[in-house]
Amino acid sequence: MKRILLFIFLTLLFSCKKESKILHEDSNYQKARSCRDSYVTDSAFYYYNLAKNDFLKVSDSLGVGNSLVNMAVIQTNKGDFFGGIESSLEANKFLKKNKDSAHRKALAANYNNIGLSFHFLKDFEKSSLYYIKTLQYIDSDEDRNLCYNNIGDLLISQGKFDSAKIYLEKALITKDSGTLSKVINNLAKVKYLINNDYNPLPEFYHALKIRELRNDELGRNSSFETLSTYFLNRDNNLSLSFAKNMLDAALKNESPDDQITALKRIITLDSKNYLQNFQKFDSINDHLQITQSKHKNQFALIRFDVEKITKESTEKSNSILKLLIGVVILIVAIIFIILGYRRRQLKLKQEKELEIKNTQLLMSKKVHDVVANGIYQVMTKIENQENFDKDKALDELEFVYEKSRDISYEKEETNDTVEFAERIFNLIESFRNSNVNPFVTGNSQNMWNGVDAAAQDEIFQVIRELLVNMRKHSQASLVGFKFEENNGRIHIQYKDNGIGIQGEMIHGNGLSNTVSRIEKIKGTIIFDNKTEKGLKINISFPTS
Repeated sequence: MKRILLFIFLTLLFSCKKESKILHEDSNYQKARSCRDSYVTDSAFYYYNLAKNDFLKVSDSLGVGNSLVNMAVIQTNKGDFFGGIESSLEANKFLKKNKDSAHRKALAANYNNIGLSFHFLKDFEKSSLYYIKTLQYIDSDEDRNLCYNNIGDLLISQGKFDSAKIYLEKALITKDSGTLSKVINNLAKVKYLINNDYNPLPEFYHALKIRELRNDELGRNSSFETLSTYFLNRDNNLSLSFAKNMLDAALKNESPDDQITALKRIITLDSKNYLQNFQKFDSINDHLQITQSKHKNQFALIRFDVEKITKESTEKSNSILKLLIGVVILIVAIIFIILGYRRRQLKLKQEKELEIKNTQLLMSKKVHDVVANGIYQVMTKIENQENFDKDKALDELEFVYEKSRDISYEKEETNDTVEFAERIFNLIESFRNSNVNPFVTGNSQNMWNGVDAAAQDEIFQVIRELLVNMRKHSQASLVGFKFEENNGRIHIQYKDNGIGIQGEMIHGNGLSNTVSRIEKIKGTIIFDNKTEKGLKINISFPTS
């Protein structure tokens, strides 16, 4: 729940009265605070940048540091996580570790912001490091309890449940009801994860009740997500009901991240309205990606413009009359170069966007005509015919599947905003059902950073083909993928407990494409048919 976590470190940053008294002396900082309190974040970012330069002129390191921390908070809040980390690291250069409480307060907020950014980027090790650093600079008991909850939530994401329990139990002493609801919810979750026989529902509902009494809409949304997840494999109707509650709350709070989370769950559970819910998900996801990209570019442009204005102002104030003509000529030349460059960049961007749009329209039509209509036709038959031919329906779905693969091979490659490790995880998880339990180890984004996009796409298709073959032929209930990187090569081991295959039957089991794809990236693939039960496949290929 991104917006809840952001509130935590905003509380850390803005509760210091002494800091406010010092920084209100600067007019640009006052304007920035006013815009921030009015949620006009773009203008707030602009004036914080101006305030930073004001404080640099008078050597006020605390003012510079706090301005940069505020800029980092805004960037993280808008989804520009790398930009937020960059601004926070710059702020650390001006904040003194052995200074007074104002510096310590800013450092605590700054490290928490870095930790949170890495948390969203799923770099849990770095996130944990900066959360621990945050604790070193917190002087308030309530702020410390908030940080304990943050660390506990991170440790749950890492699967370190015993450590998470320790931190969350420390936070239980909080007197703030908002913090308490978060701690109760997370602690019940970790107790259940440690012991599946534990019943967390009383605590889950207690946390929800606190949030309802506080009119904490974001907190209620978090509770709905927790309850939907708990009932996922116990009561699909309850799980779907809480997911719909979460979607309603997320729409009310204008939280696209939570809307996407809710719709993913609804799509899984509500097959009857699959197309309608998927279209909502696709629309919201596209809008979120565009908005985040817009903010990233906008913040970079604001910093560039402010620095340019500051530089030109300094040059003008220090210039002398005999150099005025030369300076004017230089500025005019720079303007013409920038305008020419921007016109060219804009033209190239428009041409590229038009090309992408045309390609997307073409692909969208193909998907609609071939895949969506085909699936809808089969669904209609199943829904409306009392005695339908199951084998025939499966054959029709198989045809639609093959057509969708044909379309995917024709589609031009585009940059995916989702990290490749996450794409792999989501692909494998999509084959989970009541009969098949997949698991993954070793799949980290660092391992894939050195692999080019073409090789990544081939590996993605290989894994999907292995999973499809497993679903169609193997009768497996357990499926495992193990990823390792060693001496410039990535090794992938696939195992299942199905019926296995004969060596001569590999090409007849839909795996011929798998062999050719691995050969295409100069890799090797070995099918192990000698195991007592199931199938084992070893894949190896160079990272570059």
